[in-house]
Amino acid sequence: MGPDDERDGPGGGGAGATRPSLPARVAVAAGAAVVAVAAAVHLTMVFLHVAPSNTVSKQHAKAIGDYIYPEFEQNWKFFAPNPLQQNVAVQARAELRGPDGRTTLTRWTDLSAQDGAAIHHNLLPSHAQQNLLRRAWDFYTGTHDVRERPNGLRGSLSEEYIRRIAVARLSGQEGRPVQRVQVRSVTTVVAPPPWSDEKGGGKPSYRTLAWWPVATADLPEANR
Repeated sequence: MGPDDERDGPGGGGAGATRPSLPARVAVAAGAAVVAVAAAVHLTMVFLHVAPSNTVSKQHAKAIGDYIYPEFEQNWKFFAPNPLQQNVAVQARAELRGPDGRTTLTRWTDLSAQDGAAIHHNLLPSHAQQNLLRRAWDFYTGTHDVRERPNGLRGSLSEEYIRRIAVARLSGQEGRPVQRVQVRSVTTVVAPPPWSDEKGGGKPSYRTLAWWPVATADLPEANR
């Protein structure tokens, strides 16, 4: 019997000594099963979300929506026949109350520009920086008519959502409490490339909302 045979024997360090124990193998198998099930559920939910409307997606629409939004939303507008050709910036200003009781107005603050600056050159921007304001404004415009009238309870909820974002961004200016906030959007058409015969550019269009009074519940916890 040679030296190699001795190392693989009962007292050696052969392959048999590195075999995982039964509990370890059970744990690995259970972990793999959990990952497989989670992947299958995720792929199924995403498929039902992007697939044409069918019996299953209609029956489980609420569950699918709760799972997909907002982290896994699939937005295909970039690949549409007519991609988005506008830049929409959300701006806000506040009415502040001074120590003497007098009120002053702040200038319009470009909230979208703040998010853009936070994302620029940031390899790992947060979900809030990328989507919070954008989704809030889309939520508002989708639940209000051209006269800014809300469509049911979701319309009122969208007002509260965008108002609280504006209050959180504008609170603390000059150390004065915020009395009211006003939000507007500025839509600018992206100029077409030189080789295109499309018309573009022009002056930006504004959508200015009414002033909203600020309640205590709208303030960040640090300012209540």
